[in-house]
Amino acid sequence: MRNWILPEYISDVLPMESRQLETLRRSLLDLYARYGYEQVEPPLVEYVESLFTQDDSALDLKTFKLVDELSGRQMGLRADITPQVARIDAHILNRKGVARLCYAGSVVTTRPDGLMSNRQPRQIGAEIYGCASIGADIEAIELMFASLALTGVTDFCLEIGHIGLFNAMADVAHWPNDARQAAFNALQQKDVPALEALTADLSPELRQGILALPLCYGGSDVLVRARQALPAIDAVTAALDALHELEAALLNRGMSVRFDLAESPGSYYHTGLVFNAYANGFASAVARGGRYDRVGEKFGRSRPATGFSLDLRALTSLPFPTHQAAILAPQSDDMALIEVIRTLRNAGEIVIVDLGVDVTEVHINRSLQLINGQWQVVPLQ
Repeated sequence: MRNWILPEYISDVLPMESRQLETLRRSLLDLYARYGYEQVEPPLVEYVESLFTQDDSALDLKTFKLVDELSGRQMGLRADITPQVARIDAHILNRKGVARLCYAGSVVTTRPDGLMSNRQPRQIGAEIYGCASIGADIEAIELMFASLALTGVTDFCLEIGHIGLFNAMADVAHWPNDARQAAFNALQQKDVPALEALTADLSPELRQGILALPLCYGGSDVLVRARQALPAIDAVTAALDALHELEAALLNRGMSVRFDLAESPGSYYHTGLVFNAYANGFASAVARGGRYDRVGEKFGRSRPATGFSLDLRALTSLPFPTHQAAILAPQSDDMALIEVIRTLRNAGEIVIVDLGVDVTEVHINRSLQLINGQWQVVPLQ
C-alpha cells in the first residue's frame, strides 16, 4: 500500500495555497472585528449530542463518529461550526443582549457537497444572536458582501428565499415526518413531478401554493406572483412581508437582489430567511447564510439568530497572490549580521539564512553581503 495516498476528497494544503488561506483568514477576522464581532474557537471534537441543534439527519450523516476512550461516550468530528457557536452563546456566554460572534476553523465531513468539493473545508463565518429584527439580517448580508469583496469575488449574484414559506404550508398539510422530508427534498431539487405526487391529497389552494414555490424565482415580480399563488396563511404573509422589507433595504444600499423561494438553506436548522451567493467559475454557492431562530433551544436557551459562512478553500481557486521576495543571508555567528537580520525581519522583510537554499525553488531576489565592513542588501546576482 502506498502510504502517501490520501482519502478521496481529502487533500494537502501546499505552501502557496496555505499562504493565501492564512492571509484571507486574518483579513476576514480583522474585518469582522471592525464590525464588533468577537472570535470564538470551539473544539474540533465533542460529544455527538452537542454537534446537532435538533434532529438533523443530514448533518448526522455528514458527521464522523468515534468512541471517547476516557468516557466511553460517542464523540463526533464537527461537520459544521454553527451548532457549536450556538452552544457557546446559549450555555456559556449567556448574555442578555445581542452577541456578535465569529469563527474560523476546519470542519470534516463524511461526504463532499459536490464533485468539486473537499471533505475538509476551512469554514469561516459571522453570526448575530439575540436580535429578531430585519436589521440583523441586513448586517449579515452586508458583511457577507464585504467578505466576498475582500477575497476577490466581486461579480456574484445574491439569491434570497424563505424556508418559512414551505414550513407554514407543510404545517397546515399535517404531513408525517417522512412525507414532509420527502417534499422538502423534492423542493430543494425543484422536482415538480415528485411534488405533484406528494401533494395529490391536499386541498387545491394548498397544493397550488406548494407547487408554485419551485417556479418563484427571478426579480422583484417574484414576490407579486407569490402573493397571488400562495395560500392566505398568516405565516406565509409574514414571510413575504419580511422578503419585501429586506429587498427594499438592500436596494437602498445599492445591493442587487434575486429571489428563489425554493432556495436551499444549506442546513436543516434554518427557520426563515436564507441567502446564497453564486459567482462565475464556482460550481456551488461561494457563501451561504440565513436565519436560524431557536437554534440554542437544545442547549437550554432559545434565541433568534442569523449569520453566514463560507469555505476559504473553495476561494483559493482564484489566482494565488505573488509571494513577497526574500533576502538571502549567509550562515554566520557574526553579531553584526545577526542584528541586521533581526532589524530586517522586524521591518517586515523575509530573510532566509542559507542552509543550502536552491534559489530556483524559492522567491529570492536580494542577498546580504559584507561590503566595506558593513552588511548591505544588494540585488541577487
